[in-house]
Amino acid sequence: MDRSAKSVEINAINSSFEKMTSAVFLDFKGLPVSAVTALRRQFRAAGVDYKVVKNTFVKQALKNAKSNAKDGAALKAILVGMTGVAWAYDDPSAAAKVVKAFRKTPAGDKLTVKGALIDGQILDAKTVEEQLATMPGKDELRAMLLATMQAPLQQFVALLQAPAQNFAYLLDAKKRADEAV
Repeated sequence: MDRSAKSVEINAINSSFEKMTSAVFLDFKGLPVSAVTALRRQFRAAGVDYKVVKNTFVKQALKNAKSNAKDGAALKAILVGMTGVAWAYDDPSAAAKVVKAFRKTPAGDKLTVKGALIDGQILDAKTVEEQLATMPGKDELRAMLLATMQAPLQQFVALLQAPAQNFAYLLDAKKRADEAV
């Protein structure tokens, strides 16, 4: 690869790190091609970009990126051996959720998480699988916020309807008492 091709590749990786909300670093050693193809398909469906990259290109791209990793030693430990990077742009937990689901399949037992990068912080593999992958997504958070905002209004409406409802119960009880006599 000549110098200009390397520069183009580093710039492409840099732009992915600039746009991302999170990046998950994976080791795919030992995965069959069919499993990698299935993993790429799942990433695409979740809106995640996945690419196998050279570790030196990632290091060069992160030197220039605004989301530069604050812990260089941790990043060096992650960028060893074969590395695939899954960039999530909207939902920070999207890539981690896909990886966690894929690892539960028989073909996914050889896929290992090396770590992740979020807001300049390096997360270890355990944190990625236990915390990042279990975080609620953007749509789930919106639904939780909406439910929280609606709860007081629903209680207020129920309070407004309570006197009329209680009066209806009183009339029904009076009617039953009159019929019993």
